[in-house]
Amino acid sequence: MKTVSIPVAYMPLVDAAPLIIAQEMGFAEAEGISLDLIAAPSWSSVRDMLAFGSVDAAHMLSPLPVAMAMGFGGVATALSAVSVLSVNGNVIGVGKPLEDRLRSAGYGFDFADPVRAADALAQVSHGPIVFGVPFPFSMHVELLRYWSRASALGSEGIVIRTVPPPLMANALAAGDVDAYCVGEPWGSVAVEQGAGALLLPGRSIWSFAPEKVLAVRTHWAETEPDLLGRLMRAVWKAGRWLANPETHATASELLSRKAFLDVPSELIDRALSGHLTVSGRGEQRHVERFLEFHSGAASFPWRSQAKWIAEQLHKSHGSGTPFDKDKIAKVFRSDLHRKHLRTTGCDMPGASEKVEGAIRHAMPVASAGGGLTLLPNEFFDGHIFDPADR
Repeated sequence: MKTVSIPVAYMPLVDAAPLIIAQEMGFAEAEGISLDLIAAPSWSSVRDMLAFGSVDAAHMLSPLPVAMAMGFGGVATALSAVSVLSVNGNVIGVGKPLEDRLRSAGYGFDFADPVRAADALAQVSHGPIVFGVPFPFSMHVELLRYWSRASALGSEGIVIRTVPPPLMANALAAGDVDAYCVGEPWGSVAVEQGAGALLLPGRSIWSFAPEKVLAVRTHWAETEPDLLGRLMRAVWKAGRWLANPETHATASELLSRKAFLDVPSELIDRALSGHLTVSGRGEQRHVERFLEFHSGAASFPWRSQAKWIAEQLHKSHGSGTPFDKDKIAKVFRSDLHRKHLRTTGCDMPGASEKVEGAIRHAMPVASAGGGLTLLPNEFFDGHIFDPADR
């Protein structure tokens, strides 16, 4: 089989691991492809590289293809999210001034309770809190807005400012932002540099949030189905490999290399293991399933997730104009996921939508192989999102 090179854009984050591992551990080679991994300086660069054809695939923020399909952001190229690369993995943190005020008020940094964290922030804030986020159309923004709307912070209690992930610690230390929501390892980098403390894991707001997707141009997916299938299978197998805790040391070492994330492997292992250091005082917290690549059909692009994202984007950017939720949801390509992964042993759900927020405990569901168990997908406020509602 002749090896074909596929250019792929990514941001230097732990959740780019399935792409990096697919290339470095031979899963791509087994499919007859080579991934030409191109690190981008910002999410707008990733978007533009994919949209304008510089690369054929990308590690992408899950709301971005949805936003583009809704006409937001100024780039209209049709994209398809063919797999979810990662679930969860974000952290919310605060800068040193807010950390000090929170500690003076008796807040214990339990890294678990979003209601108490919001109450404490509202008590010590002197006006709206400026949060650094990696991109306007991101799960970081949607989690922050959802949390603020449903808590003591209120919808006017936060201000969003865009900062590329590798620059987040610097922005925090310089006082350009008061707080942040970012993917690892950059939250931990801020802690290590003494710029602040971790307040919450993103999963405390939505326990099964699709964070990054494997995105391709829809035209490329249609004209290069064989290459797309090879790419998807290699990445899925890498995600399955990452799900084994025994691989974390190897994965951390690979991702830490200068060619990829260029940070100490110990910081990467924190995200993979869920054992995080939340402050300069050395306080340790463990988060079960802090970052998920495989279990619970993590890679499946649920159209109900796309509908939830679309509804949140519409609240912030839609100006009250109606939109076709069913049409927008088709950006999450559950059809292509089934088509191209059916030979891998991937046990996929029988449905393409589920009620988001309704799964409180691990739950067996109908699936192609009969052995699929979905993981909890609760929202912190107990909200239920039924994709069938109009």
